[in-house]
Amino acid sequence: MGYSPRKRAAAMTPKIRSWPEIEDGPKLQGFPGFKAGMTHAFVVDYRPTSTTSGQEVRVPVTVVETPPVTVCGIRFYSETHEGLKTMGEVWGKNVDKNVRRRFPIPKNFNTDDMWKKIDTPEVDDIRAIIQTHPEKVSGVPRKTPDILELRIGGGTIDERIDFAKKVLGKEVDYHEFAKTGAMVDISAITKGKGTQGHVKRWGVKLLSHKNSKSRRNVGTTGVFIPGYIRPTVPQAGQTGFHQRTEFNKRVLKVGDNGEEVTPSGGFVNYGEIRNPYVLIHGSVPGPSKRVVVMRDPVRLKGVKVSEPQITYISTESKQGA
Repeated sequence: MGYSPRKRAAAMTPKIRSWPEIEDGPKLQGFPGFKAGMTHAFVVDYRPTSTTSGQEVRVPVTVVETPPVTVCGIRFYSETHEGLKTMGEVWGKNVDKNVRRRFPIPKNFNTDDMWKKIDTPEVDDIRAIIQTHPEKVSGVPRKTPDILELRIGGGTIDERIDFAKKVLGKEVDYHEFAKTGAMVDISAITKGKGTQGHVKRWGVKLLSHKNSKSRRNVGTTGVFIPGYIRPTVPQAGQTGFHQRTEFNKRVLKVGDNGEEVTPSGGFVNYGEIRNPYVLIHGSVPGPSKRVVVMRDPVRLKGVKVSEPQITYISTESKQGA
């Protein structure tokens, strides 16, 4: 029941519901990117307990394109017995028209006056409202930005407010979020597969060949009492397009030159990398072009690595793979 109910995600962009407390900062605790595809690289194994520790190994890597994001607004929260409640928000002076279409932003607001209305002693948490720039990405055929809310963590509340004033209305790069060798959690909406049967959706066993009615079905839907089918019974339905989070993924490299990782002919269904990129060890949920959100790890596990030693990144064509 850990991944139930298996229904379609409410939006294409993932929602981050929990944030860890960090010591360094203040800084943005998350950053979005666009999944380009996968390739492989040769890395000196940085895991001390691995049988190949210190040796050159071939590992699968995922390339995520991370163009800069713009901080459109700052939102303030206060802690109540019912949870976090919104206190107010401050918007930048030049808010993009695409963002205005989706938010009830006052037409003639004054940013300085909005800062004065915030009761600073009552602030318990600060979030940044950011927008992506898909028009800068060659592989994403749209211009409508994704709007996300990312936590500003680290330091005291006063230090976070000062940081928020500095970044409001400005662009933020991935380098300000995480560095090479860091661990991150990655959330994304998985690839949608539509309506599927019992076997593909839940992985139940095929019935015996002696079964006369069907093989790709469940053997029983439950007991007679209660007189309804319980939600724990595997049934056919929506498969894929769920929000999933993978914990503790290693950032192998943070680069600025996309030609270093773009394979010959470009990534399948994506194209070339023209913005800063991130190399993630292993796989990432979702298909290519999908928005993925990286976050500071909430259950950190793994050795500290200053900078993994990458000896080779494959740029061979993926068109015939």
